[in-house]
Amino acid sequence: MMNIRLRFFASVREKLGMSEQTVVLPAEVLTVGDVRTWLAARGDAWAEVLAPERALRMAYNQQMCEPDTRIREGAEVAFFPPVTGG
Repeated sequence: MMNIRLRFFASVREKLGMSEQTVVLPAEVLTVGDVRTWLAARGDAWAEVLAPERALRMAYNQQMCEPDTRIREGAEVAFFPPVTGG
């Protein structure tokens, strides 16, 4: 198990009602994509916001990343909607 810091931005933050949270991950959660799946399994707003079919950007330690990015103890994982122009 490892501790990480989660950060949520823009509409993700609004729907979840929080901007950050520290969690202890189960041993099987190894990547950023695993974190997303694990959080979505909480149900309700979590499942809606983090659903696999939703377009979401992810960052690992403040760097944009792919779902297969491995995580380490004390890391920061952030979720936010894609930036739109206009």
